[in-house]
Amino acid sequence: MPFRHPFACVLIVLLSMTVAPSRTARAEEAASESPRPQPLKEGDRVVFLGDSITQAGAGDGGYVTLVREAIANRQPELGVEIIGAGISGNRVPDLQRRLERDVLAKKPTVCVIYIGINDVWHLERDRGTSKEDYEAGLNDLLVKLKDAGVRAVLCTPSVIGEKTDGTNKLDGLLDEYSAISSRVAERNGVQVIDLRVKFIEHLKEENEQNAEKNVLTTDGVHLNAAGNEFVAERMLEGLGVARK
Repeated sequence: MPFRHPFACVLIVLLSMTVAPSRTARAEEAASESPRPQPLKEGDRVVFLGDSITQAGAGDGGYVTLVREAIANRQPELGVEIIGAGISGNRVPDLQRRLERDVLAKKPTVCVIYIGINDVWHLERDRGTSKEDYEAGLNDLLVKLKDAGVRAVLCTPSVIGEKTDGTNKLDGLLDEYSAISSRVAERNGVQVIDLRVKFIEHLKEENEQNAEKNVLTTDGVHLNAAGNEFVAERMLEGLGVARK
């Protein structure tokens, strides 16, 4: 066996300890990167595509309406148009079927996709979306939007139950589907608004009683007034609209 000087062995160990973490850190940083919010431009037309949360969001006090009002107040010179395109019960396959009619036909410059709750929730009734179909469907939507010259922004699904101790029945699946959303967005170079993380962070601060609902939602899923305001601000941040 060849002789190795003790000092040389120590030096090798020290180098491995310093080099390896830096590589790991760079890899983790690259994996977590998401395109930064891009400021809205004059004449932008933004479509919010989703399910019942977005359908209700286009009504009085809904998050889509609040986004429209905030942009008109904060950046009136841009003349941005906001369009709600939510339909109750929709899942990713439904968005695929109506993308042309409800989004591309309206000639948007930006499309914000808020989907995933029903894909998970309806699994309990054998009407949800498999992980494979969910991933393939999201990828299909993002590719078609890119081909049409539309900037896509993808939201992760938020909550099915507001408990903060991990005991909501579908927390595990929601985390998995949210990870799929983020992965597909990264693959396509698309910005992510991580509503799943934002909801959990907020609920850990505001839901001291570990309530199942009535903090940001009326029933654990659909937004109440506070929830609509919370989502509207997350959307505005994602669209590069500064607070006033």
